[in-house]
Amino acid sequence: MEELIRKIKQFTEERNWEQFNTPENLAKSVAIEAGELLECFQWNNDYDVDAVKYEIADVMNYCILLCSKIGVDPKAVILEKLRISEIKYPIDKAKGLCTKYNKL
Repeated sequence: MEELIRKIKQFTEERNWEQFNTPENLAKSVAIEAGELLECFQWNNDYDVDAVKYEIADVMNYCILLCSKIGVDPKAVILEKLRISEIKYPIDKAKGLCTKYNKL
C-alpha cells in the first residue's frame, strides 16, 4: 500500500498538481469519477471491462490522495470501517439480505 501511495503522490508532484488537491477538490473529483464509473452501466449491463477498471482506478486514486491530504491511512480506515460494519451487520441477521442495518 505504501508503494502505491508513493507512486500516486509522485505522479501528482511531478506534474505540479498538488496545488489543486484541496480536500474539497479531491472530494469533488471522487464524486465526478464515481459518476463516470456509473456511466459505464447507464443503459444496460453490457459494460466494457477496461472502461470500468480504469474508472475504478480513477476513483481509488482520488480517494487515496484525499486520505493523504487529510492525514488518514487508507488501509487503517478501511479496516476500521469493516469492524464497524461487522457490528452493524451481524452475520446471523444480515446474511443474504440487502436490508439497511437499522431495519434488520
